[in-house]
Amino acid sequence: MSSYNIALNFEDGVTRFVECKAGEKVLDAAFRAKINLPMDCSDGVCGTCKCRAESGSYDLGDDYIEDALTDDEKKSGLVLTCQMIPQSDCVIAVPASTAACKTEHNKFAATVAKVEQHNDAAVVLEMDVDAAPPVFLAGQYVNIDVPGSGQHRSYSFSSSPGESKISFLIKKIPGGVMSTWLESARPGNKVELTGPMGIFYLRAVERPLLFLAGGTGLAPFLSMLDVLAHTNPQQKVHLIYGVTRDLDLVLVEAIQAYTEKLPNFTFSTVVAEVESSHPRKGWVTQHMPAECLNNGDVDVYLCGPPPMVDAVRKYFDENGVEPKSFHYEKFTAN
Repeated sequence: MSSYNIALNFEDGVTRFVECKAGEKVLDAAFRAKINLPMDCSDGVCGTCKCRAESGSYDLGDDYIEDALTDDEKKSGLVLTCQMIPQSDCVIAVPASTAACKTEHNKFAATVAKVEQHNDAAVVLEMDVDAAPPVFLAGQYVNIDVPGSGQHRSYSFSSSPGESKISFLIKKIPGGVMSTWLESARPGNKVELTGPMGIFYLRAVERPLLFLAGGTGLAPFLSMLDVLAHTNPQQKVHLIYGVTRDLDLVLVEAIQAYTEKLPNFTFSTVVAEVESSHPRKGWVTQHMPAECLNNGDVDVYLCGPPPMVDAVRKYFDENGVEPKSFHYEKFTAN
């Protein structure tokens, strides 16, 4: 491969992607993209450029001194970007803001292709990107400018990274800024977007995965499942999709389709409303099979409204559940 995509995740939640050529150091690739990562000496001496590699393979060489990066730090995933030469696509956490690194949010334009209503619960918004397909990490979100309002709203991609057609699952809010615009939105309408952003994204799959989705918090998991369907990991993946009412269960057919694309994938749905005739009623924590927690050797991803996120965290604490990793994102519909 002649180059690699390097995702730089800044501490203010913004992600910038840079192309790193074969044999090129990350610091140099970032500088070429006009991103000033923290640095001082650029010779592996000061340690100022220290970041954390969250995924990917790379070579650090041996031209740095231990005062700049100790063996323990190296084993924990810390790297010196002035020495790091990627050998695959990588994700790097940068302990600085975009302002400090003198970079900006990515902005891009898209054209509405389809607005699909799902009961009174949600809308699927599909758009064609006007230029190059956006690069993002499955699970991340963008800010979408609501035409004519001067405001924006944040939504996770439900589509797969790198596609020219992007999609979002949007909760319908009576009187909401986005919901109101979507009532009159038509194919051909132009929209401005900013991103990607967020630290909720799919990491390298090294153990079983448990996905917990609440309402339109399903969106990032659809993106993750699409990525998994292409990489076909051998680990088991289980999704629990919880909603308030029967009418809130949307895109179940799309989830079902992944059981064919991803052999180790299973899912279940849960409805909280007491009057529901759904076979599984209550909260997701009441329908969490022990085998899916795998005695703690599991990576848990949770996306839903704040009460759901808080309830799951409380359930884990009270029941002594300690996942190997636990990634969550709260969202507030508006």
